Amino acid sequence: MPDLPADAPHMSPEEFRRQGHAAIDWIADYWASLDELPVRSQVAPGGVRRQLPASAPEDGEPFDAVLADLDRVVVPGLTHWQHPRFFAYFPANSSPAAILGDLISSGIGAQGMIWATSPAVTEVEQVVLDWFAEALGLPAAFRSDGPGGGVIQDTASTATFTALLSALHRASGGEARVHGVGVQGWRVYGSTQAHSSLVKAAMMAGLGEDAVRTIDVDPATQAIDVGALRAAMVEDVEAGLRPVMVHVASGSTSTGAMDDIAAVAEVVREWGVWLHVDAAWAGVAAVCPEHRDHLAGVEAADSFVTNPHKWLLTTFDCSTFWVRERAALTGALSILPEYLRNAATASGEVVDYRDWHPQLGRRFRAIKLWAVLRTYGLSGLRAHVRSGVALAEHVADLVRADDRFELVTEPALSLVVLRLRSGDEQTLAAMEAVNASGEAYLSHTTVDGRAAIRFAVGSWRTTVADVDRTWRALQEAAAVHG
Repeated sequence: MPDLPADAPHMSPEEFRRQGHAAIDWIADYWASLDELPVRSQVAPGGVRRQLPASAPEDGEPFDAVLADLDRVVVPGLTHWQHPRFFAYFPANSSPAAILGDLISSGIGAQGMIWATSPAVTEVEQVVLDWFAEALGLPAAFRSDGPGGGVIQDTASTATFTALLSALHRASGGEARVHGVGVQGWRVYGSTQAHSSLVKAAMMAGLGEDAVRTIDVDPATQAIDVGALRAAMVEDVEAGLRPVMVHVASGSTSTGAMDDIAAVAEVVREWGVWLHVDAAWAGVAAVCPEHRDHLAGVEAADSFVTNPHKWLLTTFDCSTFWVRERAALTGALSILPEYLRNAATASGEVVDYRDWHPQLGRRFRAIKLWAVLRTYGLSGLRAHVRSGVALAEHVADLVRADDRFELVTEPALSLVVLRLRSGDEQTLAAMEAVNASGEAYLSHTTVDGRAAIRFAVGSWRTTVADVDRTWRALQEAAAVHG
């Protein structure tokens, strides 16, 4: 019998259970300590790296040592996205139910690239996406028992890229996947407020940045100028170019602007152009019937994306993406090497999600969204969204009550955009003073060429007291810098 190498130092079930409890305890203690930690990391560049050894250890260390270094090395180098006074960018909620769901997914360790490799990974995801589509009031065509269906992507950026590949497949009659994009002069459209992932999608699809035509917005609402969109498309068609996709922002990153989906749909219908609705942040608010107005016209969309991993209590990454007709999506991305051939796929009775996004491998993301939907229930999710909207309105009231500040746009759901009347330099200096203090974390944008502060509410841990404390800090900073 040949000599075998020594066994690797795997944890025993008993040790795994002990360390698992310790890890959960660490997370609970971390949450409990957040209020006292500076929201934005205070370390200088290279500060974390210098505390780590240059090489991996030759011999294994106990897991206790890893947990200890979380406090010593990692926590000081974190910007705390779960902090109750994190108001920058958009919330990235990581609720207890979602974390436990993600832990179970990791423990199962299934690879759901095709139905046959774990039927539950596919079918739970189909059901959860159907539930969620119904909860958002999306059209029946987006359900798995219709011509379309839903899939969980990693981020909305991947969803936009996937939508563009589908649009190219449909518009080219399948030629794009075989011969490439060629010299057709494809054009993609989005407003000046469209997410940067639209340009990146054009780059990755081989169209190039120049293929993206940006359309002006209404100065008051920051929504796309539909007349300008139509004029641009007419001009391009007359020049021999081919419109292929229009990106609609339903809650833009900068100001939360809501493009008019129905009006844009009327424009694109003339040329059969793919309509992609990017509701990455704001779409989840549609769990509340009173917050669905910004999705009016979505039944005309070819694809739609929203991110439960932002406002809806689901640990990153979980971006839900639906198409009205799956044929263009799978036609663009399906490829079947011999080693993936199996009877279930050949039967045509199952969905193989490998055909629904660029990557082959996929993990069991649906289980954390399943856990959130089941443990909060739709009533709990509505309560969470309504809380964020109410807190944002409270922020807006505070701004209106201080003559030094002004609202740049009207609040959009849980996002408030404001500035100091005294100017850009003062606005950014006041924001940076708050961020540097560690008291809270805010982010900025520019609107019509002027600097503004974005105050994005939405954490499950944020209270009125957190908003008021942050506002006081901003007022104090304004007194110094304004």
